[in-house]
Amino acid sequence: MENFPVINLENVNGEERNAILEKINDACENWGFFELVNHGIPLELLDTVERLTKEHYRKCMEQRFKEEVTMKGLEGVQDEVKDMDWESTFFMRHLPQSNISEIPDLTQEYRKVMKEFAQTLEKLAEELLDLLCEILGLEKGYLKKAFYGSKGPTFGTKVANYPPCPKPELVKGLRAHTDAGGIILLLQDDKVSGLQLLKDGQWLDVPPMRHSIVVNLGDQLEVITNGRYKSVEHRVIAQTDGTRMSIASFYNPGSDAVIYPAPALLEREEEDKSQAYPKFVFEDYMRLYAVLKFKAKEPRFEAMKAVNSY
Repeated sequence: MENFPVINLENVNGEERNAILEKINDACENWGFFELVNHGIPLELLDTVERLTKEHYRKCMEQRFKEEVTMKGLEGVQDEVKDMDWESTFFMRHLPQSNISEIPDLTQEYRKVMKEFAQTLEKLAEELLDLLCEILGLEKGYLKKAFYGSKGPTFGTKVANYPPCPKPELVKGLRAHTDAGGIILLLQDDKVSGLQLLKDGQWLDVPPMRHSIVVNLGDQLEVITNGRYKSVEHRVIAQTDGTRMSIASFYNPGSDAVIYPAPALLEREEEDKSQAYPKFVFEDYMRLYAVLKFKAKEPRFEAMKAVNSY
């Protein structure tokens, strides 16, 4: 099996730029995922984020999760559980307005560090979108502008912990799905694995690597590239040992952004224009996604074509 794509960004502005862009393009076309090293985010910041996230889970969330498991009677479960995930999560919003100050139980240090971390990730997401523009032959800034809406993009973070599970064969850490949004940047545990993606009909591990940022593409980039790049189904497998930390940040279109295939990419395609992806308002897509997250994405695209009033 070919190796999971790991891309070193260190010389992206030097003589290796073309080779790096080729690797990114190959990862986007064939995997929908890749892992970044030398991405410019200070390693001490990543270490601090990891330390504070794990401390917060132990102090504020671990006992609550155990009580929920007991309350739902999952300890003695005998059959596969298909409608829930073995995860403990909370969400923070960064753009268009931050709500970090309103989230309970966070220390001031944790709030400050997560704010700084979000700023570095926002910058990295926008740099990656510009690299994708260059690869795709779109004008610089096209993707960021496509995401903009009237108030800019939406950007938020899901902090998740996946505790040890006594019966991992009966419950998923997180059920299989594609991500609805734009570009996703993940800081994951480098010791406890669990994240898998579906490639050529097989589930493959996304390897844990210290200080790397895992990148994957959401449904909106599939639409804008008219299917040249595709969002890929992924899941988290529950483990019997160790708690896996996952900090996924979603750089998504603004709620009122209108999403549609880039005309410059459509012009180059010789196939029938009726095969093009739909045009829709992002929040309309998200309403549908909220109901159908764990189902195939293709019917979502078809449904958006059906209600398309543009």
